[in-house]
Amino acid sequence: MAEDKTAKVKELMRKPEHIRNIAIAAHIDHGKTTFSDNLLAGAGMISEELAGKQLALDFHEDEAARGITIDSANVSMIHDFEGDDYLINLIDTPGHVDFGGDVTRAMRAVDGAIVLVCASEGIMPQTETVLRQALRERVKPVLFINKVDRLIKEVKLTPEEMQKRFVKIINDVNKLIVQIAEEDYKDDWQVSVNDGSVAFGSAFHNWALSVPYMQKNKISFKDIIDAYNAGGEEYKKLGKVAPLHRVVLNMVIRHHPNPKQAQEYRIPKIWHGDVDSVLGKDLIDCNPNGEPAFVCTKIVIDKHAGEVAAGRLFSGSLKVGDEVYMNLAKRRVKVQQVSVYKGAQRVQLDEVVAGNIVGIVGLKGVVAGETVSKSEIEPFEAIKHIFEPVVTKSISTKKTADLPKLIEVLKQVAKEDPSIHVEVNEDTGESLISGMGELHLEIIENRIKTEKGVEVETSPPIVVFRESVSKKSDEAEGRSPNKHNSFFLTIEPLEDNVEKAIENGDIPDGRIKKKDKTITEALLSAGLSHDEIREYRDIFMGNVFLDKTKGEVHIGEVIEMVMDAFEQVMKQGPMAREPCFKCKVSLVDLKLHEDAIHRGPAQVIPAIRHAIKEAFAKAGPSLYEPIQIHQIEAPSEFMSAITSLVSQKRGILVDVQQDEHHVVVKAELPVAEMIGWSSDLRSATEGKGVSSLVDQHFKKMPNELQESTIRRIRERKGLAENQ
Repeated sequence: MAEDKTAKVKELMRKPEHIRNIAIAAHIDHGKTTFSDNLLAGAGMISEELAGKQLALDFHEDEAARGITIDSANVSMIHDFEGDDYLINLIDTPGHVDFGGDVTRAMRAVDGAIVLVCASEGIMPQTETVLRQALRERVKPVLFINKVDRLIKEVKLTPEEMQKRFVKIINDVNKLIVQIAEEDYKDDWQVSVNDGSVAFGSAFHNWALSVPYMQKNKISFKDIIDAYNAGGEEYKKLGKVAPLHRVVLNMVIRHHPNPKQAQEYRIPKIWHGDVDSVLGKDLIDCNPNGEPAFVCTKIVIDKHAGEVAAGRLFSGSLKVGDEVYMNLAKRRVKVQQVSVYKGAQRVQLDEVVAGNIVGIVGLKGVVAGETVSKSEIEPFEAIKHIFEPVVTKSISTKKTADLPKLIEVLKQVAKEDPSIHVEVNEDTGESLISGMGELHLEIIENRIKTEKGVEVETSPPIVVFRESVSKKSDEAEGRSPNKHNSFFLTIEPLEDNVEKAIENGDIPDGRIKKKDKTITEALLSAGLSHDEIREYRDIFMGNVFLDKTKGEVHIGEVIEMVMDAFEQVMKQGPMAREPCFKCKVSLVDLKLHEDAIHRGPAQVIPAIRHAIKEAFAKAGPSLYEPIQIHQIEAPSEFMSAITSLVSQKRGILVDVQQDEHHVVVKAELPVAEMIGWSSDLRSATEGKGVSSLVDQHFKKMPNELQESTIRRIRERKGLAENQ
């Protein structure tokens, strides 16, 4: 970055009205990385000849080799709009569903999203998922329709047909916004051609248009078509008369909020502290002189600096040498470096201020989602991904000597990509990695071998199941080992509306504080009464714990231990030690020994675990398996091949749309049957079929398969009869 640009960034980062924090979100292969390169080239950050070819934001070797973006990268640009300079902080995000966790985290750091849609393919399953993630974080969308050159050159549409195509895409996006957005934003955040919140163009050929730009610069759509039809290199001039970066960044400045405007409505959604407190006001005002609050959304490993925590500084400022507090890790550390971004390069500064996307070095052991401040504060809401990891592999080293190195590498991998779940068993040397699908794990495995230099072996994929109950149990008693304390519990299925609200992130996970207004409001809108809400004590992995006891004197001293035991059983259920979900556990009564010495953790925890397990057995225990809904597209002659492949996999067809050339099938498939899915689909469709994940949920397993599956899982885990 030339010196004057660095000076400009320093100046602009102190003017929140002149900052825009944005992300690009789209389906795989709709041209996001080429699009980002273009913006960078336009802002003078990489050379124009290389734009679209350099893939400046793909800096892992496997990204360049596979041609897909896996990690999201941060970059800051300067853009001049109507005589003023603006600082635009951009996060490029992956489109492949296996890396959707990265998209979710990026959305926490930004206030606006450019939803990028391919003109010929239109809205795809992944477009819907990324839009859902943006709206859930109250991130405002604008629309860019890419690859318009293909409609002119390949599909040869007339201007009228093209207009129809655009109108359909815009209507589809607006329909999704109405379906997904909260009440206050359904209408306000609609995208429209007339106000310029929609632009279209070709990232590959560096041009774009929007209505305001066309009016101001006297360009019409006909000029574009003529340029392509003129043959030769004529279309190359388009990048000069309607440069993509100018049109798109003008749209961003016009339609995306600055950090001050955005934090006013985003903070109450993503932070559950008291908004009327001093800190609450600092956050809402994006106050550079207030209490610092930084949320880490990504960890990048830098060869020279070690771990760089990238994320959003919502209030206050941070300087090199500041002592800060990590609210999740509960420890104090010193800030060693602060920086802003330019492509993969960080520009080190002395101080960074509120409203910016920044990098911080020195937060030892930081994880994505961590809230960093000066003193202890209410942390930001946990960043939840729409889909959970459902495929697991065990991973071990080929050489015993490499074991310590593998353990280090796995901890690092889990940080770089928090949608990977890592369980390290330091005694046996076998560790488990869980991800979104086979490709996800394959890429992680590949990185461990190539980038981290550890030779590893992995097991065939294992699928993660869930345990739940189908009816309310009778009261079950758990007695402490010393026989002095008794606990009485019931378990029943959680109401659908509460489960939905937890899944959508309206009700956050965690133990409930007495005066938490947000949780009270969320539970009320899920249809619960005030009396029942008062009993809620803990929300954990889609399960809830209620305290229904009345007037027990010593309950305050044991309730935290009771919840510890509840969480232990929910993590590893009684049937096969798989996680529980949709369970509502109620503590109905308890008898405690007068003397505190006789009711410590060694007495309370085993009693509660025993009571929950006993209640579980009386409540119609069931095993649920992960189901994925995939959209499969192929030439129509492969319709019957796809149908028979789906039925071989215990799948069900949900929807079929067919015209003379193409077929689009939505199918529900058990993840357990999907191992090898992509190669099976390729061979069934001669390599012409593509499949993308639309949704994922858990469904009760057919009764006839339950017993044998439970037995298999228990054998794999080496569990004895009574364990």
